[in-house]
Amino acid sequence: MGKSESAFKTISEVAEILGVQQHVLRFWETKFSQIKPLKRSGGRRYYRPEDIELLKRIYNLLYVESYTIKGVQKLLKGQTRNTFLASETGSEGAIVEQPITANSNPNATQRVQALSQMLNDLRDIRAAITDAKKAA
Repeated sequence: MGKSESAFKTISEVAEILGVQQHVLRFWETKFSQIKPLKRSGGRRYYRPEDIELLKRIYNLLYVESYTIKGVQKLLKGQTRNTFLASETGSEGAIVEQPITANSNPNATQRVQALSQMLNDLRDIRAAITDAKKAA
């Protein structure tokens, strides 16, 4: 029997939910002032459900929508955690469900296919240029 949805979670549990390493969560705390887990004695972090929702949103912006850290910081600038979560609309508001895997993003597959096609096109162009140089 797992914890309820409203229970506080440890950093290892949140890292597992998001599919990232614990050090990534600690790094995000330094970059996003809105991430404020409850800290108990010994520095143990406990994340509230709203903290986890914020982290899912940040994960979504960074890994799914391909924002940079500075881009996410600009989106968060001047907003509280609750304001930011309440402002979710459309595809930007999509929250990543758990667990996240490398293959869980259909956009990533499309991007890889598009990049592979571009690479093949560039190779064809290079070959055509090389042939043109040889013929000249």
